[in-house]
Amino acid sequence: MSTTVTGETLKIHNIDTAPEASKSLLEKSKKSYGYVPNLHGALAEAPGLLEAYQTMHELFMNSSFDSDELTVVWQTINVEHECHYCVPAHTAIAKAMKVDDTIIEALRNKTPLAKPKLEALRSMTLALVRNRGVVSQEEIAAFYEAGFGQRQLLEIILGLSQKVISNYTNHIAETTLDDAFKQFDWKN
Repeated sequence: MSTTVTGETLKIHNIDTAPEASKSLLEKSKKSYGYVPNLHGALAEAPGLLEAYQTMHELFMNSSFDSDELTVVWQTINVEHECHYCVPAHTAIAKAMKVDDTIIEALRNKTPLAKPKLEALRSMTLALVRNRGVVSQEEIAAFYEAGFGQRQLLEIILGLSQKVISNYTNHIAETTLDDAFKQFDWKN
């Protein structure tokens, strides 16, 4: 599979077509998901990028955030970046992690979250994305008052780093949704 964009072709690799340095990384993806997600196939053209994405994903999954909080950070960024691939993918992931549907739908629809702590996390994530990391002392204080600390503030940046890789790649590649995500299709 490939996508033509302004005269360039972006390949969506499988294990057989991937550069040698990406083959073991795609095997890892297949072992984790049962197939190679199209995003991973696109990232495989640049083995270091695929490895960075996988590593950041593991690090963020092992952060201090629980499933609801991981979902808030991921989906807030995905929706803000208008990622046609990651919003459905992280809807499926959130459902697998047993995140409440009201949280999932609020994030997909850009509506406030009912739990003040989660809304504070969403607000700080949006501030970091929209202002490219320049946030006020008042915004930081509100985030801390909601029950988060410096570690969580920095871990949002970890999640954002992972999402920049996937969201930007999906925009360029116009990555086709995998069958597992099609039921959660999303349009801004």
